[in-house]
Amino acid sequence: MADSPSVIFDMDGVIFDSERALLGCWIDVAAEIGISAEQLKAVHPRCIGCNRNQDLATLDGAFGKGAGEHILVRGHDLMARRYDNGRLLPVKPGARELLSWLKARGIRIGLATSTRSQTARTELESAGLLSFFESVTGGESVLISKPDPQIYLIACDALGVEPSQTFAVEDSFNGIRSSYAAGMRPIMVPDILQPDEEMRSIARAICPDLFAVRDYLSDKL
Repeated sequence: MADSPSVIFDMDGVIFDSERALLGCWIDVAAEIGISAEQLKAVHPRCIGCNRNQDLATLDGAFGKGAGEHILVRGHDLMARRYDNGRLLPVKPGARELLSWLKARGIRIGLATSTRSQTARTELESAGLLSFFESVTGGESVLISKPDPQIYLIACDALGVEPSQTFAVEDSFNGIRSSYAAGMRPIMVPDILQPDEEMRSIARAICPDLFAVRDYLSDKL
């Protein structure tokens, strides 16, 4: 494996401003079964950075059996219609600039996302970003999702890099925990969830946006 510095990104909430987009869809479909926006917003943070099974358990636990299936299925359908199957997802400020900067420096770039890899590739290609990534590791690659380190270990292996030499750019608590447990160098770019003491203790840096990530990495790569 290469021991030169490399960077692996999460996608939702880091590359795309998709967490807020999805929350809006969830709110709309949850209203169909009598769940208010306030109720859903209170539970939603526990779903960030989780896979489908974890989301089902969280939503069913909060709102009763069947609520999770309704919100996830109907929310997915609405998201697909509203954002043209990912083609209209807003790209996070600084994402394109950071990826271009890394590519110009010859830094190897990978992706580790709870989203299925084919969906991730489609969304990245639609945004004109897929060519920046040498590897895409999706949620179907693992049995246990974040915060378990498995997805990041697989992503490092797919990219052919050492975890200890690899930065992970994440927005969620579970993503930071996952990359830290994998022995990587986590960088948190808060999206909906703001960092707490745990995040400050295990992240190498907390950056307000992706432009700040570029500044942070400028003397480390």
